[in-house]
Amino acid sequence: MDDRKKPRLGTVQETLLIPLYARAVENRKEHALLRDARAEEIAASIDYDFKRFDDLPSLTGALLRTLLFDRWVADFLSAHPDATVVEIGTGLNTRHERVDNGRARWFDLDLPDVIALRRNFFTDSPRRTMIAASVTDEAWAAEVAADAAGPYLFVAEAVLPYLHEADVRGVIGLLADRFPGALLALDTAGPGFFDTQEQHDALSKVEARMHWYCPDPAQLADWRPGTRVLASHTLTSLPEDLVAQLPLPYQQMVSAIAAQRLPQAEGYRLSLLRLP
Repeated sequence: MDDRKKPRLGTVQETLLIPLYARAVENRKEHALLRDARAEEIAASIDYDFKRFDDLPSLTGALLRTLLFDRWVADFLSAHPDATVVEIGTGLNTRHERVDNGRARWFDLDLPDVIALRRNFFTDSPRRTMIAASVTDEAWAAEVAADAAGPYLFVAEAVLPYLHEADVRGVIGLLADRFPGALLALDTAGPGFFDTQEQHDALSKVEARMHWYCPDPAQLADWRPGTRVLASHTLTSLPEDLVAQLPLPYQQMVSAIAAQRLPQAEGYRLSLLRLP
């Protein structure tokens, strides 16, 4: 793409570029955690200095998180082929390209400036719709409920920790009220991760900061009684069969980090919830 035509970042949060770049870099490797040629194309088309993220350990963490979320979506669609998937804070995610089954209904939700950037690379289709709105706005939920049938899976990857607790409570309440029984995949930062974000290898290089931490995802049931945690993992306690599929160097790395029992790693959790 001509450099003069490359989309510029503008006011879009830089945090959405970290997982994009992680997938783009990984796609070039001989033994990759995942393949995402689309991410590589998109990263090359954006006017941004990605070099600040080169060789950061947290890029691997972002990839491991994405692998687990991809699996949850794939398993959900295997059980419910005609279901609905909503990507909350979709950024420049390409999960649809990786795991879509050709039948599901998809919605990509994010703030207007992010969706404006996203439209440079994606277009709506009869099964896939972009929605420009804040996750805290009830109007988007009404649009999804009116346009698609359940069951529903909401995927909030690297989104909710950046909201304030009152807003997270509102989002959980909105989903439970509008989509009872839906699944929600989310990540949560524990105190150890939250308190050290100024020293985090990637977050320290951008302006965005987390505002909400959650010591235990099971505590979300206190907000909405009946909420159940179906699965919860740290990046060092991923499902054994998933770890077994990783290239050997990544298996060894996960094992080495797990042995250190770092508060930052142990407090950051990836969870799948069933809403009441």
